[in-house]
Amino acid sequence: MDIARTVAEHRARIADWRREGRRVCLVPTMGALHDGHLGLIAAGRKAADRVAATIFVNPAQFGAGEDFAAYPRDEARDAALLERAGCDMLFAPSAAEMYPPGFAVEVRVKGLSDCLCGAARPGHMDGVAQVVAKLLNQAGADAAIFGEKDWQQLAIVRRMVRDLDIATEILACPTIREPDGLAMSSRNRYLDPEQRRVAPGLNRALVSTAARIAGGEPAEEACAAAARGLLKAGFDKVDYIEAREGETLAPVAVHDPETPTRVFGAARLGRARLIDNVEIAALPPTMRAVS
Repeated sequence: MDIARTVAEHRARIADWRREGRRVCLVPTMGALHDGHLGLIAAGRKAADRVAATIFVNPAQFGAGEDFAAYPRDEARDAALLERAGCDMLFAPSAAEMYPPGFAVEVRVKGLSDCLCGAARPGHMDGVAQVVAKLLNQAGADAAIFGEKDWQQLAIVRRMVRDLDIATEILACPTIREPDGLAMSSRNRYLDPEQRRVAPGLNRALVSTAARIAGGEPAEEACAAAARGLLKAGFDKVDYIEAREGETLAPVAVHDPETPTRVFGAARLGRARLIDNVEIAALPPTMRAVS
């Protein structure tokens, strides 16, 4: 596996592949890799001839008091995992390479960045949009793949690519979960054994809430009940439980089967902030709520 440290090296290798007629897929990450990331590599290999992963812990998406300094970093381990998974190149730039002196450009996707994690973590989604815009522009890959666990990020990237005419196809990989339903995340390693026992409750709450909304219950009532349940189950804080349209992230009051809709949740257990989302699917008539 090649390892590039500079934008020029990264861009030149991908350009070589594309001149050879190879389709290239980019997999952006912040390292601390787990099976969810490796699932993205596997999906990228199915979608393209060459896969390039990136590891960059982006300071622009961490706010004051967040875990930027403590965020887990182990490039040697991550590189070994990527190579075993069949990744062809790793781009691992320094902060100075990504944000050289005098860097002054900001990227913001209005509307999509202001809700959910954007509201709970001001500036976070702007930092995500900024670094992804740079990574896509640097690589010039045919496609880039993102996990559905970070659905808001996926929606922002799709809109940004559309609005800025970035010639990279955005692919989505379904959320990869532990056997008990917990969405795989780098921050799961912050959980102690008791917190790890409680953590799958977030996914269970979202699945139950989605079923209640699909059955006709007003979204606000179902989401509020889920938030109360998570606190009773042992979560320290619930940042949000909300139903929103999948593409626009507009709030949903009552489920419309014709509009793709999801339930989003973020909750805290100790040092870990867990996020997840599930689709609200129409229920068969025998399972709908009786009015």
